[in-house]
Amino acid sequence: MNRSTGRTWWKTAIGLLLTAIMLFPVYWMLNVSLTRDQDMRKSPPDLVPLNGTLAGYRTVLDEQLPYLATSLVIGLGTVVLTVALAAPAGYALAKLRPRGGGLLAFLFLVAQMIPGIIMAMGFYAIYLQLGLLRSVPGLIVADSTLAVPFAVLIFTAFMSGIPGELLQAAKTDGAGALRTFWSVVLPMSRNAVVTVSLFAFLWSWSDFVFAGTLVNGGAHEPITLGIYHYIGNNNQEWNAIMATAVVASLPAAVILVLAQRYVAAGVTGGAVKD
Repeated sequence: MNRSTGRTWWKTAIGLLLTAIMLFPVYWMLNVSLTRDQDMRKSPPDLVPLNGTLAGYRTVLDEQLPYLATSLVIGLGTVVLTVALAAPAGYALAKLRPRGGGLLAFLFLVAQMIPGIIMAMGFYAIYLQLGLLRSVPGLIVADSTLAVPFAVLIFTAFMSGIPGELLQAAKTDGAGALRTFWSVVLPMSRNAVVTVSLFAFLWSWSDFVFAGTLVNGGAHEPITLGIYHYIGNNNQEWNAIMATAVVASLPAAVILVLAQRYVAAGVTGGAVKD
C-alpha cells in the first residue's frame, strides 16, 4: 500500500507541474494586465503585480466593448445556425438511414480537413458577388461551415444510441418524423446540443481567419480583430493589450466551466452501445 501511495503521489506531483507549466502563460497574461506602465520593463520582472493597476481594464471598457458585443452576436448566431442545420442532419443519418448516408458522413469528415484559409478565399469570392463582405450575417454563415460537419458527426453518434423503441412508440401514437425529432429525439439529445453549441461558440469567438478575410474594415468587427488592431496601434501599452486578452477569454472560459459535464457526456454519447 505504501508503494502504491508513493506512485500516486509522484503522478499527482508531475500532473500538477505540467498543469502549472501549461497555465503559466495565462497567469502571465493576467499579471501583465495588472502591471503599471513604469514597471513594465523591470528586470527581473515582478512575478506578482505588487503595485497593481486597473488602468488596462478601464481602457478595455472604453474601447473594446463594441468588438465584444459583435463577437457575442456572431457567436450566438453561429450556435443557432449550427444546431438548426446539424441536429436534423444527425437525426436523419442516425435513424432515418437515407440512401448515401455513409458517403455523406464521410464527406462531413473530409470537410473538416480543408484548411480554413482556402474556405475563406472561396467565401470572399462568393460574398464579393452577393454583397455580403464586411457583414455580420456573412461571417455567421462562414463560421458555421467550420462547426456544422463536426456537429453532424456528434449528433449522429449520440442519436444512434437512442432506443428505437421510443421512436416506434412515438410513431404508434401518430407522430411523424418531424414531430418525433422535435418532441422525443431533441430533448433526449440535450448533452449533444450543449456540446455542439459550446464548440460552435468557441470556434466563432476565436476565429481570426474568416474575420480577417471577410469583415476586416467593416463597421462591426469581432474581438479578434479588435485585439489585432489594438496591438498595432498601441504596441507600448502592454497592460491594456493583455487586459483585452483577459476580458476576451472570460466568456469562453466561463461557458466551458459551466458546460464541461455536458460536453463529456455529449462527446462520448453513442460510443458504447448495448
